[in-house]
Amino acid sequence: MSERAAPYYCPYCGDEDLRPSEEGHGAWECAACNRAFRLSFLGLLASGLRHQPPGEERI
Repeated sequence: MSERAAPYYCPYCGDEDLRPSEEGHGAWECAACNRAFRLSFLGLLASGLRHQPPGEERI
């Protein structure tokens, strides 16, 4: 199993100047906008992603 992926961009300002936070696992700090945020994996979707053909309505 590989290491966990790190975010490439701040979700608030889009800058790339991110550093891991001391607040714990999944916490990151953006030096550009001075915000802290946490990323977490929620789980897999039971049905997965389904792509609808154009023109078909969702039921």
